[in-house]
Amino acid sequence: MSTLTRNIARSQETRTRRRPVRPGKIILHVALAACAALMALPFLWMMFSSFKPLDEIFRQPPTFLPEAWTTGGYETAFAGADFVRGFWNSTYIAVTVTVVSLLTSTMAAYAFARIDFRGSKHLFMVFLATMMIPAQLTIIPLYIIMGWLGWIDTPLSLIMPASLFSAFGVFLMRQYIKGIPRELEEAAELDGASRFRVFTTMILPLLRTPLTALGIFTFLGQWNNFFGPLIFLNSDANFTLPLLVNQFKGQYGADWTSLMSATTLVAAPLLIIFAVAQRQIVDGIALSGSKS
Repeated sequence: MSTLTRNIARSQETRTRRRPVRPGKIILHVALAACAALMALPFLWMMFSSFKPLDEIFRQPPTFLPEAWTTGGYETAFAGADFVRGFWNSTYIAVTVTVVSLLTSTMAAYAFARIDFRGSKHLFMVFLATMMIPAQLTIIPLYIIMGWLGWIDTPLSLIMPASLFSAFGVFLMRQYIKGIPRELEEAAELDGASRFRVFTTMILPLLRTPLTALGIFTFLGQWNNFFGPLIFLNSDANFTLPLLVNQFKGQYGADWTSLMSATTLVAAPLLIIFAVAQRQIVDGIALSGSKS
């Protein structure tokens, strides 16, 4: 009984010793919550506007919530554009680019991090320097190459250039691989494991967090890609979602209700992915940035 009494008294003493909540931390959390609400406001406005009639969108003073809820914008969006095919095209291209890019980026990063050859550091610096070149500068030679290969107006014109070369992906993976102790690989090589087996059985399992982060970044980039499909795709059957959304804008006006509805449909999967995997995104960037 005395032991129970001492434990209760000890727990109460521990509670009293807890540090009080500092006013500065409360102010910081309130400020962060206000910034988050401010950044979410445009998306909420778009989502609620997709349920408004056209005249209510331009009403003065504006209304945040619809007074007359309508789904006409979504009906027009699905009727005016083949969204099912567009979802398939965007998903197919984004997933393929993500999978292939993860493989090629990880293999190149492992080579830069572990294989010492003459000029490797200079080659890596040149490789990173390509990140400073805007895509618009290389679009003409890339278009000519795609024409030679006969890939214009096919998904391959978007998949191959994006998946086979990713300077950001190589940099992200290399920074993490350099933080993995070499002793693990040396022990496996002493047991007779080849370099390829070391890479597939030891390195890849340790790259789960940065691979998840890079995969999400790559998928989001391809899902939102507008410039590439605009240049390389010509037929409606191959259009991705950004091109289909652009069809609701005309030369002299736009169907704003349908445009808001279509944009909401396109943005919804991205928000779901970020909400589910935001911890992996933050951890992947933090861990890769801490490696030297």
